[in-house]
Amino acid sequence: MPPTPESARRRRRPTKQGTVLTHDLIVATALRMLAEHGAAGLSARRLGLALGADPSAVYRYFAGMDDLVLAIGDELIHRALDGWEPTGDWCEDLRSLGTRIHRAYLAHPQAAQLTANRVSGRSHEIAADETILGILHTAGFRGAAAARVYHAFIDQTLAFAALDAASLALPDQAREADEQQWRATYARLPAATHPHIAAAAPLLVARMNDSAYPAALDLLLAGAAAELEA
Repeated sequence: MPPTPESARRRRRPTKQGTVLTHDLIVATALRMLAEHGAAGLSARRLGLALGADPSAVYRYFAGMDDLVLAIGDELIHRALDGWEPTGDWCEDLRSLGTRIHRAYLAHPQAAQLTANRVSGRSHEIAADETILGILHTAGFRGAAAARVYHAFIDQTLAFAALDAASLALPDQAREADEQQWRATYARLPAATHPHIAAAAPLLVARMNDSAYPAALDLLLAGAAAELEA
């Protein structure tokens, strides 16, 4: 069954706050609620209160709360692609797309934890997939090679988004305690018992509290380029 058009779903009268409900307004409000209260704070009842509408109004736009979660994930992809323009250099284009997707998810860490492992099948996700596969095709990847690089690229991007978002979503005290472990524990291990950690400790202290995604992306693209040349 095709989705109900926006015009048919739209609330005819303004809410108590004087706004007219739309798909985009509900998604934006849900993103704000996730940022303020986390996943546990997102419910139709609370969403209705935030919108100044009856909670049942949400179901004129979404089949259920899981459908709303998928729409949130699609909106994050939309924000990542908004304004992006290709350069014609396939490596640079994939690097910039991956970086933008990763950054869009980290801007909403609570939402990222809910959506990074989901497949929405919605318009912005489909547009992103078509764009990435088009870049690979233009570069010269075909068939199984294109599918393999696409799979590694998108899963790596979303996996790092989920990992880094989970860290950002921690309470400040817990996150700071984790970050201090590299200086308080690893940097103090003696070379006599842990020679490899002791040798790498200064480098690890400098790197481990930052995301490894840029380095991992460079490694993936370098491997893909080498495969293409071979």
